Amino acid sequence: MKLGILSQDIKLYSTSRLYKTAKKRGHETEVVSYLRCYMNIAKAKPRIFFQGREINFDVVIPRIAATWTFYGAAVVRQFELMGALSANSSASISRSRDKLRALQLIGNSGVEMPVTGYVHLSRDIESVLRTVGTPPYVIKLLEGTQGRGVVLTETMEAAISAIETMKKVDANILIQEFVSESSGQDIRAIVVGDNVVASMKRIAKPGEFRSNVHLGGKVEDYTLTDQEKESAIKAAKVLGLSVAGVDLIKSNRGPLVLEVNSSPGLEGIERATGIDVADEIIKYLEEQYNSRDKSKPIDI
Repeated sequence: MKLGILSQDIKLYSTSRLYKTAKKRGHETEVVSYLRCYMNIAKAKPRIFFQGREINFDVVIPRIAATWTFYGAAVVRQFELMGALSANSSASISRSRDKLRALQLIGNSGVEMPVTGYVHLSRDIESVLRTVGTPPYVIKLLEGTQGRGVVLTETMEAAISAIETMKKVDANILIQEFVSESSGQDIRAIVVGDNVVASMKRIAKPGEFRSNVHLGGKVEDYTLTDQEKESAIKAAKVLGLSVAGVDLIKSNRGPLVLEVNSSPGLEGIERATGIDVADEIIKYLEEQYNSRDKSKPIDI
């Protein structure tokens, strides 16, 4: 099949792994910078161009950076309208990148997640904090990624001060309970289709509650419990994602889903587990492409 990887840089670990794996499995593969794609959407026949030439693929793998979600999703949507199969639909990417919407959908589905509050007016901050519970509180920027824009506040006064400061610059924020029993650890599960193909534990460095590798966290192989596996798969399905990185933490009431990533990085989890996640993704796309029902409506 003719496969396009929508990424800004072939040198990025995940992009490179997917490209080399697809080539090794015999597919005609190209890495395309989605920001350099331009579209003709005015005519009945949708078209897309890259570096002055018209392009199309049988299958596309979106590796869209959070900063460029709007344009990246539009490019994926155009490929879908042209008949390409996307590893994740444009609609599912948009759903997952809107953290508030994603948590609303996940919570409504019955998947356990941390108690979360959302507020607009400053005079309601104390009230929403009380609905979340007692301190400490985790304050999150909706636009934050990779653990950035996340603050732990030990008291209600500190939380109110942090939220008011963020509100002054029109930041959108979430307020979540702090799950102390997680002990600065979380779990990343890679979901491909109906299966978890790899999972790892991330451990925060001393004095840090965020376990992100970019912030100095360590990773190690981890085997999910049945409940954790079920939560990860269901969370990805609720958002319509076929390939996803699902972040969970342990709590006294079972696993809680923190976030679902539509372009999960492969480097940390492949090195921690020794599992060829790129190969699992390409194999899944082969199966989907060979068995796809073209009469099925596109999720756009």
